[in-house]
Amino acid sequence: MSVEYGADQIQILEGLEAVRKRPGMYIGSTSSRGLHHLVYEIVDNSVDEALAGFCDFIDVTINADNSVTVSDDGRGIPVGINHKAGLPAVEVVFTILHAGGKFGGGGYKVSGGLHGVGASVVNALSEWLEVKIYHEGKIYQQRYERGHVAYKLKVVGDCDPQKSGTTVSFLPDKEIFEETVFDFDVLKQRFREMAFLTRGLKIRITDLRGEEPVCKEFHYEGGIKEFVTYLNRSKTELYPDVIYCEGEKDGVVVEVAMQHNDSYTENTYGFVNNITTPEGGTHVMGFRNAITKTFNDYARKNKLLKDNEPNLSGEDIREGLTAIVSIKIEDPQFEGQTKQKLGNSEARGAVDSIVSKQLELFLEQNPSVAKITVEKSVLAQRAREAARKARDLTRRKSALESASLPGKLADCSDKDPANCEIYIVEGDSAGGSAKTARDRVTQAILPLRGKILNVEKARLDKIYANKEIKAMITAFGTGIHEDFDISKLRYHKIIIMTDADVDGAHIATLLLTFLYRFMPELIKQGYVYLAQPPLYKIEKNRKVWYAYSDDELNDILTQIGRDSNNKIQRYKGLGEMDADQLWETTMDPEQRILLRVTMNEEESAEIDLTFTTLMGDKVEPRREFIEENARFVKNLDI
Repeated sequence: MSVEYGADQIQILEGLEAVRKRPGMYIGSTSSRGLHHLVYEIVDNSVDEALAGFCDFIDVTINADNSVTVSDDGRGIPVGINHKAGLPAVEVVFTILHAGGKFGGGGYKVSGGLHGVGASVVNALSEWLEVKIYHEGKIYQQRYERGHVAYKLKVVGDCDPQKSGTTVSFLPDKEIFEETVFDFDVLKQRFREMAFLTRGLKIRITDLRGEEPVCKEFHYEGGIKEFVTYLNRSKTELYPDVIYCEGEKDGVVVEVAMQHNDSYTENTYGFVNNITTPEGGTHVMGFRNAITKTFNDYARKNKLLKDNEPNLSGEDIREGLTAIVSIKIEDPQFEGQTKQKLGNSEARGAVDSIVSKQLELFLEQNPSVAKITVEKSVLAQRAREAARKARDLTRRKSALESASLPGKLADCSDKDPANCEIYIVEGDSAGGSAKTARDRVTQAILPLRGKILNVEKARLDKIYANKEIKAMITAFGTGIHEDFDISKLRYHKIIIMTDADVDGAHIATLLLTFLYRFMPELIKQGYVYLAQPPLYKIEKNRKVWYAYSDDELNDILTQIGRDSNNKIQRYKGLGEMDADQLWETTMDPEQRILLRVTMNEEESAEIDLTFTTLMGDKVEPRREFIEENARFVKNLDI
């Protein structure tokens, strides 16, 4: 069949049609993540008003019909005619891509958002959107449906002449999004972060979908200093005060807050105009350079390091550090479409200069803080050296790859990682069943004995000395930490298979903690899964069913009838299944259920906090977490 391809086959998408045709280009995806991005885009516009000094309060409401309303007390989107477009400015903002106050027209000195396409993109991807503007004693309103103007901007009432601001309500389009139900907790975490980053701004979020309204309000006069205190609340800080540096250089406004704690992991988060930069960039490089140089200079000058001792590495100094590096810059240059990494060279110099001077002054005035931090860094240096020796030993042993694989690993015969999967199995008994059940061509089995080391409470040298962890590192082939190389991964599915009970959940959490802290790229790239063994086996008249939840059990019993012929077995562990049952329910690629472990890098601060809360030493934050989240528990052994 011939298909004509000429000049008339080149499509010109008018107005916002391009956004509806290719939504992923504008909001990343049409999944839950893209859905929530709609709210962030409208709120970002209000935050820009706050950054410019005109807005103190943002009110976000998830309405009963799952539409969202965002109100602010900023200046209000201009309602006058934009003479270039011949339309009211508000209509231009909501119907024309790349229109807004962020393109050098003097509207905003700094701003976040999606390159000025935010409001129009949200409009294009909504069933309807309504905007109200309070301006000079009048209330103006306009409505759009799937990006098209439903009626022209009109005055719908009067208001206090002193009142100003914008209210935007919208309903995401079911034709566009795979998921249209907003998650209150996801929005709550994002708005908490925004409030920390914009000192003095109050953000309230209300959910009206339940029987009772749920409301949270965030307001931090301490800004990012309070952010660090919040992130450190599940840890024990090394010194009481958060170190704070601020200033402006070369047009870059710099704010840095930091504090060391007794953990062994560094958590440094970079933000540019309130947008998170998960991959860091020049601002984070400037910060790291400054603290490495300043702490070493201070330690040498004050004889905290002996003449024959080497300098502390940046990694040693940052062990147990929680830091927020937040900059405001007029023309941010991000590497890649997703704004993951800042590229502006002036940001590096500005952060380096401001942090170096102010940190030096702080250390001179607080010698006890300097001393305790250097002492922790020296211990980190020794542990790193011990870990290096252990790592070198592992490398030498692994010169002959086949000889170096752990003895307990039952490997698969296929050598193409894309076809191969490895089951991390709890206990020798379940490991034995899994080895018998597996497809030997593509499925490898690594049984672990008992619970692995909790890496949240251990330095690198202890981690390298742990047999179970060493077996996993060797089996995966990637190395860990700075040696990590994803191209050497031997299996493209790493499947954690533990018992469906509290102990099994704990072991899975320990494994996920290890992977998240030392091989996060495996999770980011979607290689980590949780197996889902059944909870129940139901037999009746020689027929067998498996149920993976209590609801599924009830559905099966409703179908087959609830009577005395039903034989129901509650599985307590994988070891209770024979090899055939294990294959059929949990390992057969045609039948099994796998949960892929994913992470949203934009929420990395909250993910870190959750791991520390659950796996760290402090009991009180863990108790609070359990009390707050108990209602979400699905399976609990009694």
